Amino acid sequence: MKKQWLSVPYGIWALVFSIAPILIIAVYSFCSRSAYGNIIYEFTAENYGKFLEPIYINVLWRSVLLATQSTLACFILGYPMAMIIAKSTIKKRNIMVMLFVLPLWTNFLLRTYAWMVLLRDQGVINQFLIYIGIIDEPLKLLYSHNAVLLGMVYNFLPFMVLPIYSVLSKLDNSLVEAAEDLGAPPWQVFLKVIFPLSLPGVISGAIMVFMPAVSTFVISDLLGGGQTVLLGNLIQNQFLVARNWQFGSAISMIMIIMILITMGITSKYQGEGGGRQLW
Repeated sequence: MKKQWLSVPYGIWALVFSIAPILIIAVYSFCSRSAYGNIIYEFTAENYGKFLEPIYINVLWRSVLLATQSTLACFILGYPMAMIIAKSTIKKRNIMVMLFVLPLWTNFLLRTYAWMVLLRDQGVINQFLIYIGIIDEPLKLLYSHNAVLLGMVYNFLPFMVLPIYSVLSKLDNSLVEAAEDLGAPPWQVFLKVIFPLSLPGVISGAIMVFMPAVSTFVISDLLGGGQTVLLGNLIQNQFLVARNWQFGSAISMIMIIMILITMGITSKYQGEGGGRQLW
């Protein structure tokens, strides 16, 4: 049996469950809609033109803004964590990696519900702040922009930490030692050597955080209380409530194209054998 035949099951799986659904959505996005919501197989670009209306552009902007903010927050928090893990002993390193992976074993929905318990008016955070006397009445933490951002950072932080850690753990320490021997201060060693070499991990982590963040709808539904409508919420609404599969498909295709463009731009700056120099 030839080795290339071993890839046939994967090819069939990808065709049936990945490529075919995207093609169906692409076809639906160019179809018309009857008065009762049925699909009419007549070519039209009206669904894409409808997305250019200000209300939907605002949703797109809000989604990109939140996804960018969560990606930056995950990077700021995740890079130092990845460095700490990479510089630890093997035993401590394995324990810390396990602690990052462990929450991912819990259902995504349950983890988001847990934050609702923490952030609500009678939740743990407000009750603790009242108990120690910092506030007199509960803060409005839940159902806000910051609550959605917090939920995104919490759920997607491991996707930033683990790729960066993977690159830093394989970093050639002789390059760092050479820079130190040449008299470079710690901050210059980091900016000139460590960070450029870790760029592949940073870019991979940014992609892995940005893509689910820009398309999520569970976090914005639960922690935003329906007040923070993102692209994922809009697509969900079009398919399940408005019965406008054509417009929902058009939004889905726009999101796919946007993600592909983002991946193309970021991969351009990702070196195959390591990061690039900053200057």
